[in-house]
Amino acid sequence: MADRWLEVGDGVFARRHDELDLTTGLVVGAERALVVDTAGDREQGARLRAAVRTITKLPLIIVITHAHFDHCFGTGAFPAGPVHAHPRCRATIVATADAQRAEWTRHYRDRGDHATADALAATDPPLPGGTVDPVLDVDLGGRTVGLRHPGRGHTDHDVVAVAGDVVFAGDLVEQGAPPDLGDAVVADWPATVSALLALDVSTFVPGHGDPMDRAEVTTQRDELAEVAALHAAVARGELDLATATARSPFPDVPWPA
Repeated sequence: MADRWLEVGDGVFARRHDELDLTTGLVVGAERALVVDTAGDREQGARLRAAVRTITKLPLIIVITHAHFDHCFGTGAFPAGPVHAHPRCRATIVATADAQRAEWTRHYRDRGDHATADALAATDPPLPGGTVDPVLDVDLGGRTVGLRHPGRGHTDHDVVAVAGDVVFAGDLVEQGAPPDLGDAVVADWPATVSALLALDVSTFVPGHGDPMDRAEVTTQRDELAEVAALHAAVARGELDLATATARSPFPDVPWPA
């Protein structure tokens, strides 16, 4: 898949990336534009910035949905300007950037992608502001984008961007692959996706994969609720790990010890 833009609303675009099936976003106003996530290293960020400039030359504002490297390590490729995120996102980048860089540099070297490994090894992501706590409305001139922390789920600091009939949901929802539960707040995640479904939107842009509709997101919420119930049963000692794993709709659940 070649990187490409999808127009998902009036002046609202999703950027589909070949690497990690990532999806970033762009919302264009009359005076400013908002970029949702910045990709995984300084070179990927520079490519995203160049792609943004094929659509708009307006000053840019950034929002980071969460602290995983593939969503925020490209920020340094963008011009200085506001970078919004939840306060815990900033703290998590400070705490985990070195470990994420080391882990994923090894990943790329092991698969023989030395160019990406080199770019990631050389990337020191700028820190976002901790401005979305829990709500921030961003005026782009002629349109306002609502930045929201709808609750804990994929991480404890997920932020979404609501642009008219579209929400950029980060990794709270995923299309084409199971959600990543490695840093999840499993018990809270279904309610957080329910909060997304309560928004007056019809298009949900995931952090990975193609845009989703309400039915797809509802199905994923229900599957996350199954995982949360199994997780709680394991915590209470009512279910063993093998049985919970067999019943889970998703792999790699971090079951209680």
